[in-house]
Amino acid sequence: MDFLSSNSFLMLEKSLGYLWTKQAAIADNITNAETPGYKEKVVTFEEGLKSKLLMASRGSSPVKAMRQVLEGSPFSVTEQTVQTRMDDNGVNVTAQAAEAIRNAYQMRYVMSSINTELSILNSAIRGQ
Repeated sequence: MDFLSSNSFLMLEKSLGYLWTKQAAIADNITNAETPGYKEKVVTFEEGLKSKLLMASRGSSPVKAMRQVLEGSPFSVTEQTVQTRMDDNGVNVTAQAAEAIRNAYQMRYVMSSINTELSILNSAIRGQ
């Protein structure tokens, strides 16, 4: 199997896409913290993916089924309907800032994993 199209590399790619989308939603939330009626955006991906991967792993060809699950699992951006203020704005800036920092660390970890995998591939190509 080609390394760049392996399930593990596809998972890293999907994870980075999810984290990027989540970071954009957090930035939108913080930007609109003072906008009356604004609803906090929440990005989901992990919850639905976990159950789909478990079902795929139990099938007759789990590697192929898992790849189809990874390719067909989009991120979901929804609005949270929790009111925290009288102007119907649902953004807690402190919580969003903490989540932005957590998300940035996760992005850094995924990028580090991708770089490590590509370094290994580069070494194999060079024969070192």
